[in-house]
Amino acid sequence: MSFLTNEKLTIVGAAGMIGSNMAQCAMMMKLSSNICLYDPFAPALEGVAEELFHCGFDGINLTFTSDIKEALTDAKYVVSSGGAARKAGMTREDLLKGNAEIAAEFGKNIKQYCPDVKHIVVIFNPADITGLITLIYAGVKPSQVTTLAALDSTRLRSELAKYLKVSADKVINPRTYGGHGEQMAVFASTTTVDGTPLTDIIGTERMPQADWDALRQRVIQGGKNIIDLRGRSSFQSPSLVSIQMIAAAMGGEAFRWPAGCYVNNDEFKNIMMAMETKLDANGVEVLPVHGTEEEHATLVESYKHLCALRDEVIAMGVIPAVEDWHKINPNL
Repeated sequence: MSFLTNEKLTIVGAAGMIGSNMAQCAMMMKLSSNICLYDPFAPALEGVAEELFHCGFDGINLTFTSDIKEALTDAKYVVSSGGAARKAGMTREDLLKGNAEIAAEFGKNIKQYCPDVKHIVVIFNPADITGLITLIYAGVKPSQVTTLAALDSTRLRSELAKYLKVSADKVINPRTYGGHGEQMAVFASTTTVDGTPLTDIIGTERMPQADWDALRQRVIQGGKNIIDLRGRSSFQSPSLVSIQMIAAAMGGEAFRWPAGCYVNNDEFKNIMMAMETKLDANGVEVLPVHGTEEEHATLVESYKHLCALRDEVIAMGVIPAVEDWHKINPNL
């Protein structure tokens, strides 16, 4: 039976809906023959493990524990959804303080128990900030941490397909960048629909400008819409795309969506945000983002919003000032 790796994959927050779905996705996709589930809520965790045993998967050493040391020791790949979930009426940013503290502890545990980890994927919101905090405290290279950002691009594809009444397969290269939140930058110039540039469709009878503006808002509010419809936050879509990210980091199929990653270049400094990336067994590499001047301006605004959140976390004392990050993580 062929698995991508026999190295240990640990799923943090495995008793939750995202975590348990990630575990099932990883097993169905045959990512690793060695999967460990962690959650502090032991009875629910055992229930998840029992259900997965009942699935009848072959060839997988599935373990579970509420001991973080046991969970992370020897782990080479870690995916964490281990924060508080977003509830009705909340923005991703509303989760900032509690989940920032969880991220700091998570990063410190990585550093202590699995310093040789190869890749970490952070899911819990606000993912751009929790991923950054994890990176700082884990002591790993920036190329070794990615965060959930793909959902915004997959939601853009879905909304375009529904509005234009085409198969989603016909919507090529839909892209959102910047923050995974209310200030995300939604690009149109990257996308084609059945071979036609989306920019040639917007502002025509096929898609009036007002309809495009409304569609963009539906993408930005995609997570809220799921909460309104289901009474709880998304779990199926973030589970799959997160496991697709860790699969790419294991050397599997290329990840085809933007990923949240650490950016520190001439324009965007000391921040984690969604960019065009290459993600493979060598880690994540930031690639150039191409768009119109107007689109670039929205990306800059999204970056500024993330910087404000980062600085808020610094003010809380969760992370030190930027110039002191290297004292905790020499890779920064």
